[in-house]
Amino acid sequence: MPIALPPLSLYIHIPWCVRKCPYCDFNSHNAPQSLPQEDYVVALLRDLDQDLPLAQSRPLQSIFFGGGTPSLFSVDNIARIIDGVGARLEFAADIEITLETNPGTVEHGPFAGYRRAGVNRISFGVQSFDDAALKRIGRIHDSSQADRAVKQAQDTGIGNLNLDLMYALPQQTLAGALDDVEKALLLQTPHLSHYQLTLEPNTQFAANPPSLPDEDGAWDMQEACQARLAQAGMAQYEVSAYARFGSECAHNLNYWRFGDYLGIGAGAHAKLTDAETGTIRRRWKLRAPRGYLEHAGTLRGIGGDDIIAPNQLPFEFMLNALRLNAGFPIVDFAARTGIALAAIESRLEEATRRGWIEIDRGQVRATELGQRFLNDVITAFLPTPRSIPALVHGGPPHD
Repeated sequence: MPIALPPLSLYIHIPWCVRKCPYCDFNSHNAPQSLPQEDYVVALLRDLDQDLPLAQSRPLQSIFFGGGTPSLFSVDNIARIIDGVGARLEFAADIEITLETNPGTVEHGPFAGYRRAGVNRISFGVQSFDDAALKRIGRIHDSSQADRAVKQAQDTGIGNLNLDLMYALPQQTLAGALDDVEKALLLQTPHLSHYQLTLEPNTQFAANPPSLPDEDGAWDMQEACQARLAQAGMAQYEVSAYARFGSECAHNLNYWRFGDYLGIGAGAHAKLTDAETGTIRRRWKLRAPRGYLEHAGTLRGIGGDDIIAPNQLPFEFMLNALRLNAGFPIVDFAARTGIALAAIESRLEEATRRGWIEIDRGQVRATELGQRFLNDVITAFLPTPRSIPALVHGGPPHD
């Protein structure tokens, strides 16, 4: 079947942090004494130049600076990156440009500068408003810094803000998880990412696990916090994302709807469609910052570049689309994958029979039961179904 070119986004990875958190499995590294900011900006734009043909002349719908801690970079260098991207690619009129920030790195509040540079959405890695909990998970900021940073951004006119919160933290109680939500609501940001702390391989917490709430305790936290957020008018639109109407994250929605995205920066990933060949590829860049700085923009700077096998595409699509509470239009499956719906009809029927999904007026969505067992639902679309742990319980793509 013909395959349609979906919307295009850009992810920009800044790989350095002041100090890597013990639970973090992202490609992040402790910052050197002197950050090579200017050299990294040049490398990012070389990287983008190499990938430009893959954009296929589409305008960018969103840009997301993730990390690491992008707010370690100066306002001038963030502006240089945005200007450099804008010189190479068209921006949609309503482009969303998000910058992830750590409250402990924006003490002087450079938000007015970020806004002038083009940033119109800030995502704060708060994680908790309990100072003892923050220490237990290795964060470098405290609750007062988080509160102050959010208010500084609001004072400069950036209203499109996200707070990252985690629950099921070491020694956390149900009351503690709800208290974090209450304090987040007081800040009146229009978006909240609320996700469970999980022990990921190759992290300090995996090697030396802290005492975490058990599965039932974590589920109780999730349900209670969901109910409180709903009461406050924050609609859950994805597994771990809540927003007031119209404030959903455009960048992450593009991921979940199986859109395309370029990825530049150390370890950045891309998913791209080729309408002429009817193929979808994943490309990623060298993970190590030193190697990336040396080789960005050359073939040696590409860590991998694979065409997704057609029999893997149903799983790849469902892994994203079924995260959304509203699900997806059934016609999008063929349009975004190039695979006829008939190829998965028997699996859709089986998932419906089990009560995992429902199909209503051309819209496919996970039921309440399906959302509870979403890993099982998604795994059913693998070429050879098998158990895959922790597919959907971590944080969202970037917020």
